[in-house]
Amino acid sequence: MSQPARAPAAAPAAPEMDIFDEIDQLREQRNAVILAHYYQEPDVQDLADFIGDSLQLAKAARDTDADVILFCGVHFMAETAKILNPDRIVLIPDMEAGCSLADAAPARRIAKWKADNPGAALVSYINCTAAVKALSDVICTSSNAVEVIQSIPEDQPILFCPDRNLGAWLEKQTGRDMELWQGTCIVHETFSEQKLIQLKVRHPHAKVIAHPECEPNLLQHADHIGSTSSLLRYATTTDDTDTFIVGTEPGILHQMEKAAPERTFLPLPGMDETCACNECPHMRRNTLEKIRDALRDLSPRIEMAEDQRLAAKAPLDRMMALK
Repeated sequence: MSQPARAPAAAPAAPEMDIFDEIDQLREQRNAVILAHYYQEPDVQDLADFIGDSLQLAKAARDTDADVILFCGVHFMAETAKILNPDRIVLIPDMEAGCSLADAAPARRIAKWKADNPGAALVSYINCTAAVKALSDVICTSSNAVEVIQSIPEDQPILFCPDRNLGAWLEKQTGRDMELWQGTCIVHETFSEQKLIQLKVRHPHAKVIAHPECEPNLLQHADHIGSTSSLLRYATTTDDTDTFIVGTEPGILHQMEKAAPERTFLPLPGMDETCACNECPHMRRNTLEKIRDALRDLSPRIEMAEDQRLAAKAPLDRMMALK
């Protein structure tokens, strides 16, 4: 493997610079690209070079020619960028920005599950660790999961991990019976069906849009179900209504409101009124200060063993080869 690219040294910031100017200066000095998920804080989204969902961000990471990739998302996303870019420096503003779905599927338990089901295809949602990707036959995102499942031979059993809700939705969409790992997203499992019904009563012409990580009882109310990019596209282009109840992490509302400021987007509340439980606490760990410091210090940095990287890259390549 070739040696990692050497990023140029960072010059000290001028005393009068604000934090946005500091980040811009460091981005230029480091020849860095900033990738951000739709669930990031609005300020983080606005300074990013590219915003997207997991599939879009994976492709952006694969195609970049920057020396440094700063990934404003959660740990598995930055790992994916490193899997696809072994010779580039990959940074994450906060190494503790994790994911409940990834945490729910430890590699050792997934390995045993796979061993107990010889001949089955292990399809892993991208919200998993590099170690689980390395065990997988193919990766999927919520954008392409239907196509991935349909690519598996009809007579081959399927193990799907780690999200049981996405898996159950896929079973309905594809007609395939799968054995589902029982992981859930701590955000999407907290949405309140009662509050959704109350919002529908108050806004009878609103369309309900939801991510397939939501619980089945919420999805039954949805007019459109899809990935974050699909929800954004539907909510900003459909002519059926100008009001939407949004059943996913509310960071996406920033892009919806920018794209269609004349429309109304109502975030679906969680069951607990005492907290902002519909916000992902891991996504919100990435602050402007941490972004600046990561570019300045080239740390925290994602590293992994080459054998694991190669094993994890194979199922990602299979996913990206699908049309």
